[in-house]
Amino acid sequence: MNVPAIDLLSIEGRTVKDIIDLRAQEAPDAPFLIDPNNGDTFSYGELAKKVRAFARHLAAEGYRPEDAIAFALTNGPQSALAILGLFYGGWCATSINLVAGRDVIGYVLEHSEAKLIIAQEATAATVADAQAAVGLAVPVKMLTSTLFELEGGAPETGGAPNLQDDALLMYTSGTTGRPKGVVLTQANLLAGGSATALAHNLQNDDRAMCVLPLYHINGLIVTVMAPLSSGGSVVMPEKFSVSTFWPIIRHNNCSWFSVVPTQISYLLHAEPAEDDEISDKLRFGRSASAPLAPEVQRAFEKRFGVPIIETMGLTETAAQILSNPLPPAQRKIGSPGIAFGNEVIIADTAQREVERGEEGEVLVRGPNVMKHYLKNEIATRESITLEGWLRTGDLGRMDPQGYVFITGRLKELIIKGGENIAPREIDEALYTHPDIIEAAAFACPCSNYGQRVEAAVKLAAGSLLCEQELIAVCKDRVGAFKSPDRIHILDDLPKGPSGKIQRKKLSDMFDALHQREIYPQAK
Repeated sequence: MNVPAIDLLSIEGRTVKDIIDLRAQEAPDAPFLIDPNNGDTFSYGELAKKVRAFARHLAAEGYRPEDAIAFALTNGPQSALAILGLFYGGWCATSINLVAGRDVIGYVLEHSEAKLIIAQEATAATVADAQAAVGLAVPVKMLTSTLFELEGGAPETGGAPNLQDDALLMYTSGTTGRPKGVVLTQANLLAGGSATALAHNLQNDDRAMCVLPLYHINGLIVTVMAPLSSGGSVVMPEKFSVSTFWPIIRHNNCSWFSVVPTQISYLLHAEPAEDDEISDKLRFGRSASAPLAPEVQRAFEKRFGVPIIETMGLTETAAQILSNPLPPAQRKIGSPGIAFGNEVIIADTAQREVERGEEGEVLVRGPNVMKHYLKNEIATRESITLEGWLRTGDLGRMDPQGYVFITGRLKELIIKGGENIAPREIDEALYTHPDIIEAAAFACPCSNYGQRVEAAVKLAAGSLLCEQELIAVCKDRVGAFKSPDRIHILDDLPKGPSGKIQRKKLSDMFDALHQREIYPQAK
């Protein structure tokens, strides 16, 4: 008999170690991790044995529970076991974003004071380059199957973690300055997982497909911790692939998946293939990490017949804060939904709640909100109010039914001639054209208006669209004043680790280009 996920076997008050042990005791043969490449399946009983062995290996080498231990790992069941092993033994798992670049990785290793790095053959060179860049010599342990095997005489695990112990250190991919280290506790991790399970009514026979990197909050919390919370399972390919996406879902009987809008767009624009048949077991797809354009959502659902549940989350909140309900409950396209597992309000500049329908900053409060930013008291005080509200930096409004509509980012507003223009409004105008795969509007300096609107797009293969045609689309949708003065057609738009398009990088890129056009002698 399936147990509704929100019972969650009384998850409140338990640590990750408690939940793994409990799952292994009550359902030792139930599947948890599945490798779609070779069909290897790890049950809950095997999960407990392997993470326990992993933790004992680290304890035998003298690593203390409070130590930060970094992981530089690509996706796969073995990587998930290692990360869960760190949680199980009470260490602070420090996530290394493998696409962040040498300097950022070096900064993270130095700033976190990592005592050990868990790496693979595929990531060892990246780690070595990053350490050399900042003059570090943190020990590196290669991830092998022997780390999950018990040895005679091995000590117990690193310790029995407490709810408020630091469990995960994940650095935000900020567009300016150094990334901030978000410290999440054992309680935060399970709150994030259980909020996802609650929003999607996950059952113990639900099976997720994880195609987002485990070094990102969405991949780790939504598609690992949520199935763990609900007693479900997760299929974990090495990476996202358009050509294998639907076959993996069908062959492994997945009931849901979590992706980002750019991946939805790639799937939508892919040529039909014989192996694209959709599984009858697939209940829904989940979109997060960036706003999903309504036109893209409608087109995807029409083509594939799969409902997309738009959500919203942050690293600072262990992923999800908002989600649309599942059908047949009402979904509102263009909104990331209502609060699940936490409180959300719209507030003015003094952090006071405003009337429904009024625009303000989105604030969130609940058990999923981070402990603090590592070694950054000022940023922590600026982000978390005395009443415990986390300032998200997102602008939005809430309708009478509690659905939130995001209108922009405080730091991304384009101010043209004293008028505020939300870049998302331009994005959505561009996405109405079926040839647009990616789109992002951004601000550039302007001597007449202070700032002007520009945009960048990626077109579908074979498209003959030109800049002027796209500007005409925008003028028709949002009017001449808000329309971009220039639209740049690119092979790809710069994105962060979550797949979110980085407007600041586009703005910097084209501002530098314009400067060279005006002042050709500038270097």
